[in-house]
Amino acid sequence: MTNKFINNEQFNYVKSQIALINDSMKKNVPEKVLMAVIDLANSRISALFPNASMEQQNMLDISKLKSDKEYNQYIEGLATYLLPFPLVTEQQLKKMFPKQKKLKLPDLESIDYSKLTYLCWNDLRSNKKFIVYELNGKLVGIEGSLTPTSKKNLCTFCNCFTEVSYFSTITKAKKSKNPDYYKAIGNLICTDSTECNQQITNVEHLTAFLSEALAK
Repeated sequence: MTNKFINNEQFNYVKSQIALINDSMKKNVPEKVLMAVIDLANSRISALFPNASMEQQNMLDISKLKSDKEYNQYIEGLATYLLPFPLVTEQQLKKMFPKQKKLKLPDLESIDYSKLTYLCWNDLRSNKKFIVYELNGKLVGIEGSLTPTSKKNLCTFCNCFTEVSYFSTITKAKKSKNPDYYKAIGNLICTDSTECNQQITNVEHLTAFLSEALAK
């Protein structure tokens, strides 16, 4: 039996491809068009897992699926192979944010780690947002201020049009001639991080933002 091998964002991507197929089926597109949509989706899913074993490749293959029921069963089956976000302790989080003496922590026991690409929570009292992610095999964290917006926009992390807030953080970059130098960077991200984790299909922009924030 194969081990867990699917990250949350990969699972979301697979679901987005299945959604495209289901949408085409509901529109009753010509058979040749539908087959082209299925073949393209299958190729995209396969390319997402270049190191998949033969067993995993067979599991990911959607070419033989014919109905909504079979596609739903396919998604349910893949969900059992989700790699969970690394378990974190309160002590680990406090160590990541040493300047926050009264750090408000999320309820770690209530979190479904299998549905996380990144761990995130808000501290409404201080108007802060905290983001934790496994970058290059190591858990890292950044904090920043959160400014709500009145309009929907594209989230930088998940690239979906939704309710967003402006997240701004101070980078670790310093200039030798100016020890007081600091640089702030910011982006529009989902106000609801749970929704963002349900929609994110790749981590390119998330890792780029974190790398810039943590660069010394």
